[in-house]
Amino acid sequence: MGALPSAPVEKVIVTYKSQAAEAGSNTAAKSDTAEKAAKTGEQLSFERRLAGGGALVDLGDSATKQDLTEVMDAFRADPSVASVEPDIRAYAMAVTPNDTDYAKQWDLFEATGGMNVPAAWDKTTGSGVTVAVIDTGYAAHSDLATNVVAGYDFISASADARDGNGRDADAKDEGDWNATDGECGTGSRASNSSWHGTHVAGTIGAVTNNTKGIAGIAYNAKIQPVRVLGKCGGSSADIADAITWASGGTVPGVPANANPAKVINLSLGGASSTCPSVYQTAINGAVSRGTTVVVAAGNSNANASGFTPANCSNVINVASTSREGNRSYYSNYGTIIDVSAPGGETRRSTDTPGTVTTPENGIYSTLNSGTTTQSAENYKPYQGTSMAAPHIAGLAALLKSAKSTLTPAEIESAIKSNARALPGTCSGGCGTGIADTAKTVDAVTGTTTPPTGTVFSNATNVTISDNTTVSSSIAVTGRTGNAPAALKVGVDIKHTWRGDLVIDLVAPDGTVRNLKASSSSDSADNVLTTYTVDASSELANGTWKLQVRDVASGDTGYIDSWSLTF
Repeated sequence: MGALPSAPVEKVIVTYKSQAAEAGSNTAAKSDTAEKAAKTGEQLSFERRLAGGGALVDLGDSATKQDLTEVMDAFRADPSVASVEPDIRAYAMAVTPNDTDYAKQWDLFEATGGMNVPAAWDKTTGSGVTVAVIDTGYAAHSDLATNVVAGYDFISASADARDGNGRDADAKDEGDWNATDGECGTGSRASNSSWHGTHVAGTIGAVTNNTKGIAGIAYNAKIQPVRVLGKCGGSSADIADAITWASGGTVPGVPANANPAKVINLSLGGASSTCPSVYQTAINGAVSRGTTVVVAAGNSNANASGFTPANCSNVINVASTSREGNRSYYSNYGTIIDVSAPGGETRRSTDTPGTVTTPENGIYSTLNSGTTTQSAENYKPYQGTSMAAPHIAGLAALLKSAKSTLTPAEIESAIKSNARALPGTCSGGCGTGIADTAKTVDAVTGTTTPPTGTVFSNATNVTISDNTTVSSSIAVTGRTGNAPAALKVGVDIKHTWRGDLVIDLVAPDGTVRNLKASSSSDSADNVLTTYTVDASSELANGTWKLQVRDVASGDTGYIDSWSLTF
C-alpha cells in the first residue's frame, strides 16, 4: 500500500480522569475548553461527548501543527486530564496493492472479464493453506520465494528430468525445452522452456504489497512446487503419485510430505476418452484427505470430455475466458466444465498461431528469461486454461483459509453457485459462469461468522511492577478466516506516569504489533483508549496477548481490562 494522505488535525479528543467533573458534565467540559482557549489563544470549542466518554474539542480550520502541539500540551498539563490525542483521519484499507505491475492484472479486478478478487482480501488472503502446483517445477523468483515451501521432483526418468537422476527432493525446474521437431513424438515441435509451473504459481501466490511485480490471488498461502513435467511432458504414473504425495498420502520410497496441500492445481492434460484409473484413484484419495483438486479443461477448442484429467470425477474442471468475458477461442468446453475463469488471449483467434499480438489481454505472471536452462527472473503474459485453473485454485485457498472446515465438495459447490454469467458468449458449455471471488467468500463466511462488533475481553487485573514485562491473554474462538484490517484493541491500564509503558499486541502466531511507545515526557496517569491495528494477515482464532513493559522506576500500576472487537 502507498503512503497515506497527510491531513491536518482539526480536533482533539480529551479524556478526563473519572473523578473529574468534566468526565461526566458537558457543561464542565465546555468551561474547561474555554479556559484552555484563553490560555493558548486558540479558538477552541467543545463539540460533543463521544460514546467512550471522551470530549471532542474543535481547534478550528486554521489550526497549525504548532497550534495543535500547544493545545495538547495545555490539556496534558491539567491534572484532571487522563489523556489527549489528535482526532486523526482513517482511510479504507481495501486499496490497490502497491505491486508495480498490478495494473496489468485485469483478470483480478476488471468488471467485465475479471474475477472480483480485491474485494475479498479484507476477509481472507489464504493464510494457513498450502497449494500444490503439480507442474514443471519452480524457477527461482523473488516475487514468489517467501511463499514457496519444499516440494518434490516426481519425474522418475532421469533423461526427462534433466537433473542426472530420477525422483528427488529438489523441485527445481530444469527446463522442458525440445531441441528438434519430432523429438517428443510425431507432430511435436522444437521449443524453448516454458517455466510453466512458475507462471501458474505466481497467479496463485505471488508476494503482494512488496512494491514489486504482481499480486497473487491467495497471497498469504504457501506454494508447494511438485515437479512432474520435464522433457516431453510427464507420465500419468508420476502425476498420480504426485497427487497422492501432495495431499498427504503415502508414496513408496518417497518421504512423507511435511506440508500437505489442501488445494492441488493441475494445469496439465492429455487426450483420453476416459479418466485413467491411476488418476481417478489418486484424485479420490486426495479428496478423501480433504484436498480440493483443480484441473485445466484443455486448449483444443474441443469437448473437454476427450481430455484427462479434466474428465475425471471429484475435480473442479476449469474453462478459460477472455478479457471481454467470452470463452477463450482455444478453451475446451462441454457439460463436464464446472466453472470458468480468466485465461486470457495473447492473440486473436484469427492471428497467426504462435504470435503474440494482444499481450495486454493475457494473464501476466512470474516467469524466467532462460530459453533452455534458468536465467534471470522476469514476467510475461501467457494464455491458456493452464492460466484459468490457478485462478480457481487461488479462490479455493481463500475459501479454505476463511473457513477451515470446508470440504472439497463444499468448496466446489460454493464456487459454482456464486459464479456470474459470462458477459460475452460461450458455445458448447462453460459451466456455471465466471467465478466471483468476493461473492463466493461472502457466501461461505456470511452464515457462520459472528456479527461485526463481537467483543472478546479479559477483566482480570495484572500487576505492573517497576521494570517488568507482563501480559494478559484473550482466547478468540468461533471466528473464521483472518482478523480484520481494523481490529479494535481497547486498553484500560491504571498506572501513574504512563510514559513509562510500552504496550504491544501479540498475535497467536507470535507476531508483535506495537500499540504504544514509552515517553519520558508523558507524565499523565493511565492508558484508557482504543487502538486500531491492521491484523488481516493473522488468523482470528487463537490466544492473543496484551503485553505491557514498564521501562522506568518510581511508578507502578496494573492492567485493569482490555478487549478485542472483531
